[in-house]
Amino acid sequence: MAKSTTRRKFIGSTIASVGLLGVTAAANVAANKFSSLLDHYVGGRPATVEKVEGSEGWDAEYYTSDYRGRNQATEAANELVTEIEAEGIVLMKNDNAALPLSTSETVSMLGRYAADPVYGGAGSGTVDANSCINFYQGISQAGFTINDTAYDWINDNYSNYAKAAITMDNPATASYYIGEIPWSDYSSDAQSSINGTVGLVFIGRGGGEGGDLSRNLKADVESGVSENFTANSETANYEDGQHELELTAEEKSVIAAAKAACTKVIAVLNLSTSMELGPLVSGDYEVDAILEVGSIGATGAAALGQVLAGTVNPSGKTTDIWAADFTADPTFKNFGGKRYTDIENYYAKNANSTASDGTAYFVEYAEGLYYGYRYYETAAVEAEAGNYDGFDYDKAVVFPFGYGLSYTTFSQTLDSVSADSDTVKVEVTVANTGSVAGKDVVEVYYSAPYTKGGIEKPAVVLGGFAKTDALDPGASQQVTIEFPVRDMASYSSDDQAYVLDAGDYVISLRTDSHTVVDQKTVTLSAKKYATDSATEAQITNKFDDMTEYMEKNVKTMSRKDFKGTFPEEAADKSAADCGVELVEWKLEDHEDPNATMPTTGASNGLQLIDMRGEDFDSDAWNDILDELTVEDMAACLNDDAYNTPEVESVGKPATVEPDGPAGFTSLTGPTGNCSYCSEVVMAQTWNVELMHRMGQMVGQEALASAYNGWYAPAMNTHRSPFAGRNFEYYSEDPLLAGKIGAAVVSGAAENGCYAMIKHFALNDQESYRVQHICTWATEQVAREIYLRPFETTVKEATYEMKYISDDKGTVSTKTMPGCTGVMSSFNYVGAEWAGGRKSLCTGVLRDEWGFKGMVITDFNLYGYMNKTQALLAGTDLELTYSAMTGEYDGTNTATVVSAMREAMHRVLYTVANSNAMNGMVPGSKITYGVAPWQYGVWGGSAALVALAAFFGYKAVKNHKLMGAEGEDGAADVPEVKKGDKKASDEK
Repeated sequence: MAKSTTRRKFIGSTIASVGLLGVTAAANVAANKFSSLLDHYVGGRPATVEKVEGSEGWDAEYYTSDYRGRNQATEAANELVTEIEAEGIVLMKNDNAALPLSTSETVSMLGRYAADPVYGGAGSGTVDANSCINFYQGISQAGFTINDTAYDWINDNYSNYAKAAITMDNPATASYYIGEIPWSDYSSDAQSSINGTVGLVFIGRGGGEGGDLSRNLKADVESGVSENFTANSETANYEDGQHELELTAEEKSVIAAAKAACTKVIAVLNLSTSMELGPLVSGDYEVDAILEVGSIGATGAAALGQVLAGTVNPSGKTTDIWAADFTADPTFKNFGGKRYTDIENYYAKNANSTASDGTAYFVEYAEGLYYGYRYYETAAVEAEAGNYDGFDYDKAVVFPFGYGLSYTTFSQTLDSVSADSDTVKVEVTVANTGSVAGKDVVEVYYSAPYTKGGIEKPAVVLGGFAKTDALDPGASQQVTIEFPVRDMASYSSDDQAYVLDAGDYVISLRTDSHTVVDQKTVTLSAKKYATDSATEAQITNKFDDMTEYMEKNVKTMSRKDFKGTFPEEAADKSAADCGVELVEWKLEDHEDPNATMPTTGASNGLQLIDMRGEDFDSDAWNDILDELTVEDMAACLNDDAYNTPEVESVGKPATVEPDGPAGFTSLTGPTGNCSYCSEVVMAQTWNVELMHRMGQMVGQEALASAYNGWYAPAMNTHRSPFAGRNFEYYSEDPLLAGKIGAAVVSGAAENGCYAMIKHFALNDQESYRVQHICTWATEQVAREIYLRPFETTVKEATYEMKYISDDKGTVSTKTMPGCTGVMSSFNYVGAEWAGGRKSLCTGVLRDEWGFKGMVITDFNLYGYMNKTQALLAGTDLELTYSAMTGEYDGTNTATVVSAMREAMHRVLYTVANSNAMNGMVPGSKITYGVAPWQYGVWGGSAALVALAAFFGYKAVKNHKLMGAEGEDGAADVPEVKKGDKKASDEK
């Protein structure tokens, strides 16, 4: 018995010792594999800068922080959010001067979203609600008395009503409920409490990454598309064809009750996208005033209170057209995605060997150029000419693009319009003819001559804009707007150039896209622009495959026959019938036989700080690039989720780059930084100077939080109101989006923060985005609409950068490109993944536009996002954890190593000219300590090894005891001779 016990102890101790050693080894391997993840969330290796002797007095503070720490910077940013929101709120309706209100009036806040605001959206636009001012607080701060009986009841009960939830890339768990509380459910006390008060009815719609909004609620709930979107009392009221952006029966019941009991009714639209608002403008549910506030961020609710009280005069303008019937829009029937039925087992496994959807989907931009106001304004012109029977603009449009009211009135006078061969110049005088101070927006549009059957051209296009200063009553301001003549040219794939047709160009001053104040005509000669406006590089077609696909497979909308070419309902197709071949990417098909292996691992004595201020194309970069090893490059380029790793050999520090379009927020948890209002609200300011200040503030937050880059702003287009991430994007108009984006990016760059504009390109919906969705548009449409915001930002974002220019410590400045970061997208552009399409990421972006910075993927977890393909296409960094998704292929080939070298050139250029260099002078070296988590790993490992040693000691001891017990027992056991029976044989 004693021997058996000793044996069990030996086995147990041995297993425990070996197991603990195994756990220790596994933990260390895992820690090393996921070191970038640990660095991001726990903290990386602390860096110490060793300056060159004699440089101690040199000024290496290239960027100066205006705030003492993150909290102070966040407080300042929150104040700016209030200012942006106040200027971005759009007063859509104000009958009988219903607004502003007197603060002596009691207001009843009604509707679910009165107590449950839309602060931001799901995914990269996540906002920490706990850091935000809610509507109650914002309105109270403005001095209003609030009906607490109604509000408290709503606040206590809204969580009982299911609300829409976008779950990232998983429609099977998403839901689309509006979640409004029907008036009949309110308590009798809450119902009676609103009598004689001012009714503020809050209407909300959210949005998020990885999913779009429902275009048919009843069909979706009946189809069982989601386990979380099932029948309830709300869905019982859905009507056939009802979509998520219409007023629901529950919302109408609240409005009707407010109209019956309140002295006036104000609708507050807390939206991530536009809605059908016709019922609020006329009919049974007409309200007295409408305020569109968007997604409000941290302190936007305070701005609402100020606007309601009249301490701020609203001056926002819409950034999209607000149509009466979204189902009649040209984009409606070609949104979402249809399937190529013959594609199966295409990238059936992801990089980590998990199963993938091996199918493929597509979306065709059948409307061509005619979406948003470009469609409705062109339709109006064609209808007036007798070419588009049945179209009535006043019935089709509720609020035009660029529309917004004020508490005062303005007059605008078109003083002059002139044009030479290069520039259109417009001078306008704006006068405040009302009784209170306010700002106005000057909007200049152009109408290019159109020939039926010629190059497609919308009838009305925004050419330029400006916002006035705050004008006192009776004051006036002259505003000058200039824009390039070539902006009025149209892209021709046949000519591989932008073509300016000869003829009369109407330059119109409008209060919105439809309402003309005055106009003048300039006559221009024909001209072709065959070189890029910034680089003078030759322009060539980059998307012939897409144009050919559209010509073969899609009846693209044409102005020559609007009715006959109006888009039809999309349907599944065969890829083979469409001429589409989807082939998995393999390096052997793309190796360059002429590539030569570059120098690696040289000892040239250069550090990255030595390159600050060096031109991107300077030969001096070759020496520092020669110092890199293949291992250096692979480690830096392939492990870049919200960071780039340090490269010790050349003194490149680790950098930190958080999401997202709402500021430095994170879908993984609060960061303590400011949450900005939505990009829609930012663009609704139409104020480039204000948005430049916003970019500067983001840069200041970066300095306060030791951030270097920023995954924002998002530059995609509001093609359809049903796109789940419209709140992350500025506008339907590429000029407005590009100008606002360039201002933000320039401001951030002034404080050393490189913005990474996203998602490049044609990522204008969320459905099927990681299921190989092929996005199709003609080259003209791609260039004039969907690429233009990116192009404008790349070309126009600039800043003045400080650097040390000699060995005496002289501080010089030079004008630098402000945009040095781009994020590619999940979708396919044509039949190629966007991040792996060379004609996009190199041909257009770098070779034509002259982009000098780095491109990063969107989050790479998917098999089709081939890392080596991306590298060869011009996408430099992988937003991923390499431990989860593997390494590059071909790192022993000249093709791949050459591409890695050039990718490192772009990364090093970006980092060298950022705030990551603050405090460093030429010749400085960086030494690194130990990451905090590494101490934890070592300490834990030591404890586990000690415990393993203890059990090992026990095992050895027990083994010796077993041996001793065996010797003692041997004397008592009789020898079994041949022929004798063993005890076990007795039976």
